Order: sequence, then structure tokens, then C-alpha cells
Amino acid sequence: MPLIGLGTYSFPNDRNTTELAIHNALQIGYRHFDTAKIYGSEPAVGKALNDAIFDGVVEREDIFLTSKLWGSDHHDPVSALKRTLQNLGMEYLDMYLVHWPVKLKPWVNYPVPNEDDFENLDFEVTWAGMEKCLEMGLCRSIGVSNFSSKKIHWLLDFASTPPAVNQVEMHPMWRQEKLRETCGDHKIHVSAYSPLGGPGNAWGSTAVVHNPIIKSIAFKHKATPAQVALQWGLSRGSSMIVKSFNKERMKENMTSFDLKLSEEDIMEIQKLEQMKIMRGEFLVNDTTSPYKTIGDLWDDEI
Repeated sequence: MPLIGLGTYSFPNDRNTTELAIHNALQIGYRHFDTAKIYGSEPAVGKALNDAIFDGVVEREDIFLTSKLWGSDHHDPVSALKRTLQNLGMEYLDMYLVHWPVKLKPWVNYPVPNEDDFENLDFEVTWAGMEKCLEMGLCRSIGVSNFSSKKIHWLLDFASTPPAVNQVEMHPMWRQEKLRETCGDHKIHVSAYSPLGGPGNAWGSTAVVHNPIIKSIAFKHKATPAQVALQWGLSRGSSMIVKSFNKERMKENMTSFDLKLSEEDIMEIQKLEQMKIMRGEFLVNDTTSPYKTIGDLWDDEI
């Protein structure tokens, strides 16, 4: 898995903008692309990548492509992945992730469910379907997203194939020490979404890139705050899913590999107050959701 990937969630979802971003990213050197059914970007991502393959810009084998199972498809991951592959115009995914540990009614194809949209989650059935996707060759690996340490242990109790990846929010102000230790103990790679805190997203924050400590470290190294945040995550052994369609920022993000943080820099970052930005309130209610509180959703790891 390439350690820096391009996330393709955007609002509003503009197909032409997404295709151009993929084209630019390939020219810059990106080979890892992250999409999801609920993002609505699968057709645009697939079109741009297939055009690049046809034009000889890149080989399919050089691309690492991830998509995700939405809550409305927990009853049948195989059919869901086949639809994703049709949207993408691809024969297989490199990684297929369970987007959230939440099951929704089959018609819920929108990102914020209503109170009566939830169903009881039998994750053993879901994971068996994910394993079937792997057996059928529809994907090369399977994993999860937004799983706490407790949920990772729970999954490992019954999984025949353990998850290869847990994609979670992670940045210098939400460092995920416990989760990284749990995943490391079980050889599960931690991939970071919103590694800059999600600036530009409706739910995101500029707190990370505007943090005075991050800015001071960036100034010392003649780097940008974004490069400091990304290099911090890379130095923790995680891959970074960055979501900027701006060509110059895409270049800037890719050059994060060139920055070397000192032990003093790392220690300064370790002192930062922690703040989870994507809290998942839209999946919590006290009637129909399995998660009555934010603490339930994250097993009090928040």
C-alpha cells in the first residue's frame, strides 16, 4: 500500500473536478486512491484511472484502489462490491473496507441516516460476506474503518481472515496511541483519514494546521504545517489519506516524505491537547441505533 493516498470525498460531488484531480495526482506520482460507495465518486475515479491505463500513463498493477461497504449493504457485501466494481470499471479492488460498524436498511443510500434507518448489526454475517469477496477474487484484501480497539478484539474473536487495515481519523491532535498499539499487536495496518484534521470538509477543522506548535515546527524546517502533520503520521508507521484537489497542495503533500522530524519535534507534538473531529454523532441516537451515546460508538476511546 503506497503510504500517501488521495481521498476522493468531496461536496458537492463534481465528476469533472474529481477526474481532473485524479489525472493531476497520477502526474505528480500518486498511486493510492481512496473512494467509497457513499462518496458518489466511484464512477469518476474509475473513469480517470481507466483512461490513464488506456493511455499508458500507469499500469493497473501499479495502482492501489480502496473502496468501502456502506451500512445499507451489510446483508450482502458480495453484491455491493460487484456494484462498486461496475461503477469503477475494474475487475478487482486492492482493499475493501467496512465503512462503519453500523447496519442500515437496504435503501439508505445517503450519508446521514434518519432515526428509523438503523438495523441490528450481526457483524459475523457481514465479515463472512467480506471474506467471501476475498475468496472470489473481487478484492485483494479486506479491512475495516472507524473501529475502536475493543471492536478490533471483538472482530478477531470470530474472523477467519483478520482485517489487513483499520482506517481511522488520526493526526497530531488525535494520535490514536491505544488503537495503534492494538493494531500493531495483530499486524493490522493503521491508515489515517483526515490526517490534517479535515479542513475544507463541512465537519472538519483547521485546528491542526493552525496549531501554534505545528506552525513553529514547520517554520523551523522551512516546511508547511500540512507537511509536518503528514510526516508525523508517516513516522508513526501509518499511511495518510489526504483530500486536496488543489494541484500545488497535492505536490506539497507528496513531498512530506522529504521532511525529517527530530525527537524534540515528536515530543512537542505528543504534548498537544487531543481533539477528535469526526465524532460520528449522526450514527448515535437513544432509540434505534445500537449506539446510544458517542461513548458507545467508540467504546469510550474518545
